[in-house]
This record gives sequence, C-alpha cells and structure tokens, in this order.
Amino acid sequence: MIRNPKEVLEETYLMTEAKKSKPWSKVILLAIMAGVYIAMGGFLSLLVGKGFPGISADNPALGKFLSGITFPVGLILTVITGAELFTSNNAILIPALMKRRISLLFPLKYWAVVYIANFVGAAAFTYFLVYQTGLLEGGPWREAIQHVAEDKTSLSFGVAFLRGIGANWLVCLAIWLGLAAKDLTGKMLGIWLPVMTFVTLGFEHSIANMFYLPLGMMMGAEVTFGQLLIDNLLPVTLGNIVGGALFVGAFHAYVFATKK
Repeated sequence: MIRNPKEVLEETYLMTEAKKSKPWSKVILLAIMAGVYIAMGGFLSLLVGKGFPGISADNPALGKFLSGITFPVGLILTVITGAELFTSNNAILIPALMKRRISLLFPLKYWAVVYIANFVGAAAFTYFLVYQTGLLEGGPWREAIQHVAEDKTSLSFGVAFLRGIGANWLVCLAIWLGLAAKDLTGKMLGIWLPVMTFVTLGFEHSIANMFYLPLGMMMGAEVTFGQLLIDNLLPVTLGNIVGGALFVGAFHAYVFATKK
C-alpha cells in the first residue's frame, strides 16, 4: 500500500508541525548527522565509482552508474533515522508555507541552521574518518577526487545553478516517493531510484559537495575555500532551492492541495 499524492501532501504538513515544536538543539544535532550520512554515501560512491579507472576509461558511463547506485545510502540513512537535511527541507516546508500555516521566516531560518550544521557534519566526517584514516591512499582515488573538486569549481555560475536544480528536483522527488511508501523496503526503493538518477546524470547537490570539495582540497586539489563557497556552493545551493521548493514542494501543493 502507498499513499496517494494528497496523502503525501498531508504528511508534509504533519512533518512541518513537528519541526516547529522541535528544540533547535535537536535540530542542529540531527542536521549534523544528516551531513555525516550524506558524506558516508559520497565516500562509498567515490570508492566504487572511481575504483575502476581502466574499465571506466573504455566505458565512461559505467563509473557514473557505479557512483549512482551506491550514493543513495546517505539519503536513505537520513530519511529513515529522521535526520535533518537542507535539501529535503527545501520541499517539505513549502506546502505549509503556501497554506499559510507558517510564515516565510520559519523556512528561511530552518534552512540556514540546517545548512550550516550539515556542513559541520560533512566536513567533520570527511576530515576525521576519510582523510585522517588514509583510506584513499594507495589507489586511484587521490587523483580522482582532486579532479572532481577542480571540475566542480570550474563550472560557470549558470551551469552550476542549473545542475543544482536537477539534483534537488530528483532528491525531493525521492523524498516524496519515500513518504508515499508505508514500509521500509518501499521507502528505500523510492529514495534509491531518483537519487541514483541524479548522481549518474551528473547533477550538483550542495550537501554532497560539502564532502567532495573539502576532501579534494585535503587531498591536494588546487581549490581555495573561496572557490568552494562562491564558485560551487553558492550557485548549486540556489539551484537546489529552486529544484526542491518550486518544482516539488510548490508544484505538488498547488496541484494537489484541497481548496477551502
């Protein structure tokens, strides 16, 4: 059994009410954990997707697909454990805003707090459990993550923005499918398919880049902190907001909300 689109919309109202009553200390802790979980998915995706350079050279789509099928573990962990992710909240809070159940200030504040805490969690995991452990030494991964970081920060503002739209459109559709499912298997499959798609296609996700870019810098990529923030995270984050808030949250609220 699954929930229909109107029932999924009602779930977002309930989730928003729960977020309103949640202490900020718990929001921050849950957001830190979401950053960690997304970094875990990114780490697995990097190891698998970049671990077969010879094969991938002859089959360029294969490496992307291997990254795609492994990365979703991060969002699955986030959703099932109730962690707070900036990009999913881009969509979740919008229906209640359109229903005037919350003011505009609440999602803006919530997004800002969760975004910063996501960065803290992702960066901490990256430094302590990836860089300091040396798990990427002795293979093709150092050079690969250097190229990833440099490529991501070399995108034009417009391209990074558009890729950000595509990523969070699919991520928030994954959240919607997860909400539609009533059992664990259905939720995991519903989340996995759209996230696998966005990673394979090469779209840009701001929280995932809080893993890839700092790790690339730690491993010697010629990327400055200013480039990380301005050349990638800024346009990608704006694109993520549009993809999640407009094309998922606002769209479904407009089409399926009951008019009174």
